[in-house]
Amino acid sequence: MTIIETLLREIPKYAEPALFNLYFAAVSLPIGFAFALLFALGKTSKNPIIRGLASAYVYAFRGSPLFIQFFMFYSIMLALNAVWWRPMGISWLMMNPLFIGPLALVMNTTAYTAEIIYGALRTVPRGELEAARAYGMTPYQVFRTVTWPNTIRIAWPAYTNEVVFLFHATALVYFTLPVIDGQRDIMNTARNFFERDYNAFLHFSVAALWFLAISMVIFFIFGLVYERLMRHMPKERTASRPRLRFGPKYIR
Repeated sequence: MTIIETLLREIPKYAEPALFNLYFAAVSLPIGFAFALLFALGKTSKNPIIRGLASAYVYAFRGSPLFIQFFMFYSIMLALNAVWWRPMGISWLMMNPLFIGPLALVMNTTAYTAEIIYGALRTVPRGELEAARAYGMTPYQVFRTVTWPNTIRIAWPAYTNEVVFLFHATALVYFTLPVIDGQRDIMNTARNFFERDYNAFLHFSVAALWFLAISMVIFFIFGLVYERLMRHMPKERTASRPRLRFGPKYIR
């Protein structure tokens, strides 16, 4: 049997485990984005306490490895289990990786996305803001019609990368948290197959192909959204935007 035939035979085995990775990403992203917007606005606040707390949160989670954050959250939940979760009868939920995993990912992506949105907020053209205020718009109207549309257009390419990075980070969930009721994601499945025949090249290559394929789908979908966000731009300018291409340089 050739290598290609072997790969094709192994690929379907990862379809169900991939659903766990997609679940972790799909749950974490919208919640993290909502919190990130709050923290980004907090960093722009004139109140030094709010600004300091928001900045400290972003710095703490961007400055520590996600791998350690998973251990930290699990240790905290384990310590609280005997005191709170078990007496309340919700230990089955609070100690489940399907809950702790998205919780840790939400806290992490909130920090990174908040920094992306904060940077985009600072680059909104001041002239447009001043024109909106001179027109008599309320602060909410200025944010809804001027600040936010410009912010999301500026932040979207960087946020697309954050979405892909978060999806890749879902591979850490079952490396740091216990497997319950046969839950297995892509990497955990590859590790289990590897422990049977020690064929690291085969199993981890298939896992990499799954991550690559799903990442390409994410890039494609978010690219369509970006095209929609930039639909007001002239075609000659939108056509000149950087696109994914293969252009190796053999001599520097």
